Amino acid sequence: MTKDNNTVHFRTCSVFLFTALTALLSTGCGRGSRVSAQATDTSQVKVVEIRGDSQVEIERPEQFPLVTVEQRHAVSELRVTGVVAPDVARSVPVLSLAGGRATAVYSKLGDDVKKGQVLMLINSPDVAQTFSDYQKAQADEVLAQKELTRSQELYAKGAIAQRDLDAAQDAARKTQLDVIAAADRARALGGNLSDPSPIVAVGAPISGTIVEQNVTSGTGVRSLDNSPNLFTVADLSRVWVLCDVYENDLPRVRLGDLAEVRLDAYPGKVFRARVGNISRVLDPATRTAKVRLELSNPGGLMRVGMFVTATFRAQEVDSVPAVPATAVLRLHDQDWVFVPEGGNVFRRIAVQTGPVLKDHWQEVLSGLAPGQQVVANALQFASAAAME
Repeated sequence: MTKDNNTVHFRTCSVFLFTALTALLSTGCGRGSRVSAQATDTSQVKVVEIRGDSQVEIERPEQFPLVTVEQRHAVSELRVTGVVAPDVARSVPVLSLAGGRATAVYSKLGDDVKKGQVLMLINSPDVAQTFSDYQKAQADEVLAQKELTRSQELYAKGAIAQRDLDAAQDAARKTQLDVIAAADRARALGGNLSDPSPIVAVGAPISGTIVEQNVTSGTGVRSLDNSPNLFTVADLSRVWVLCDVYENDLPRVRLGDLAEVRLDAYPGKVFRARVGNISRVLDPATRTAKVRLELSNPGGLMRVGMFVTATFRAQEVDSVPAVPATAVLRLHDQDWVFVPEGGNVFRRIAVQTGPVLKDHWQEVLSGLAPGQQVVANALQFASAAAME
């Protein structure tokens, strides 16, 4: 191969690397690495030859400073998106055992309500029928008591047998039970025994916010069979945040881990949460699992359906290898570093990286060990090596 001071010959892989780097430089570095504004003078860089697909022999390697892989203490972090949802344990559906027609609806979706507050009225034929049965049972009880009194008087005079008296007593007890059963049914349907009216008032079971509404004035209300909730009232003083975590990231999330939740609407506020559940079922379309965060909602700032950003932090501090973020090159969905092999020879090796630490160092999960040396600015090195 013939070479002069201004011409460098590469194998096909170097030309491909230059093309990819040109595209990368035109769009910017996606990893947030900071590159020095004073670029290396690539006109004085000369690649002598390339051995294989990853080894480079380069003139004047002193132009590219090296940095040592260090062992850093770091808390494992993972950033994902999520959505605010009511705490199921604090959400109560509002139902009616009585079917009929809604004559008035006093509360609507999003309203704050108090426990016992009337939400709607239902004109219910079921309740009307129940009160009719109750009044009939009361009339039967009165008649049975009269029959029992008469039988007791006749038995005292020897006019009837003991079995006739026993039959009258049994009939009186049965009518008493019928009255009790009819009263219980009327109360269960929402009726008021002191005011036997077919109008049923449906009240809020707890204090909270109406997060679901499936009824309006004039709507027919069926019994519990195959009918949706009339309302759902949720106590939003505590909420859930449901996050989608990719299957490859699931090992980095554990029950009890802490998380920071941030809302786009309140960028300056940070909410503290804890991992309460990790789903054992993956979404087959997105390959993600639901991770549930549980947290307080002071002032009701978090509203159901809000999108959030959650940052998971492990409970334990790990000691991990790390390099400056500028030492890592992102190319073809893979992270690379350049390692000196002695003299003018460098090798490009693939690494698996973690999050960027606070001091702009990059956590390295695999591919490097503490004490190794790498080129401090991988982007400039690769750019210079790709120039012809």
